[in-house]
Amino acid sequence: MNFKYIHGLTLCGVLLALTAFGGNPDRQGEAGANQLLINPWARSAGLHTMNTSSVTGIDALFLNVAGVSRITKMQLSVVHTRYLEGADISINSIGFAQKVGKNGAFGLSLVAFDLGEFDLTTTDLPEGSGATFSPNFMNIGLSYSHTFSNKVSVGVTAKAVNESLADVSARAIAMDAGVQYVTGEKDNFKFGISLRNVGNKMRYQGEGLSKSRPSGNQTFNYPLTYYERSAPYELPSQLNIGASYDFILSKVAKLSVIGNFTSNSFSRDQFGGGVEFTLGQNFVLRAGYKTELDADKVQATLDNGFSGGLSVALPLKKDSDSKLSLDYAYRNTNVFKGIHNIGVRIDL
Repeated sequence: MNFKYIHGLTLCGVLLALTAFGGNPDRQGEAGANQLLINPWARSAGLHTMNTSSVTGIDALFLNVAGVSRITKMQLSVVHTRYLEGADISINSIGFAQKVGKNGAFGLSLVAFDLGEFDLTTTDLPEGSGATFSPNFMNIGLSYSHTFSNKVSVGVTAKAVNESLADVSARAIAMDAGVQYVTGEKDNFKFGISLRNVGNKMRYQGEGLSKSRPSGNQTFNYPLTYYERSAPYELPSQLNIGASYDFILSKVAKLSVIGNFTSNSFSRDQFGGGVEFTLGQNFVLRAGYKTELDADKVQATLDNGFSGGLSVALPLKKDSDSKLSLDYAYRNTNVFKGIHNIGVRIDL
């Protein structure tokens, strides 16, 4: 790949950025499926989901799919998230990434939300009928990423989005795309762009939206079933632009400084930064801070502020790159007791 192609990718990224700035805070609350904006993976969550430029492997399935192909061979990760600790909401995620050939990689992710149980109420029993129900939110993604010889990687993800109750559901197909560029004498400068959650509108349909009403026929007053039409809603599309620089402190120590800007189509824009300290191949410490433009504490989203995390890895075999990692991340929230991610990852 030559430099003309690199310049073309950069120009495409700038054009994407200019179009994404069309969103404004006045549209906040008009989109649905906001679970697509909740990061279930611990490593990138420790940096407040701002490492668009440097994210790799399974974490890239959420933030920037271009980084999936930067794995060595294979990754498998299982993560449990306590979302807004105290709210009885949890997220269970499993991700798989496999190298294909020298420069390509496929990825698969499954994210399931446990929102707890709710009391079933009706117009006749507004205080509750004694029964309960539990919503089912689930996202499944299939990804492909490819790294070119001059260190440019691109990727694309197709996602199936599902929200359902026992008798009503809404579904959509969404796409993600991303680009990463690595340069510098020691590959220590990185730049990344990702466009996420672009897809069709969702609309709730099903028997739960039906009602039985009298026919109005004076001779034979039999009941008729009427189906209500729900309003469609958009997916929460967003654009991420990030850059990072690695300071090589020694043969085994590295400090990465990260910056990121997020343009949301249906809410305020966000920006922030973070640092990641890597010691050898077995220990990583992370910290980040994210804020929202032109928003006070009441208007801002829940997870602005500080974040932190760490990863500890143990080799599976002596003198081998195979390892087992334990990852943890914490994100501060304005209400409840924060967001906790804890996961296990296997690298082969």
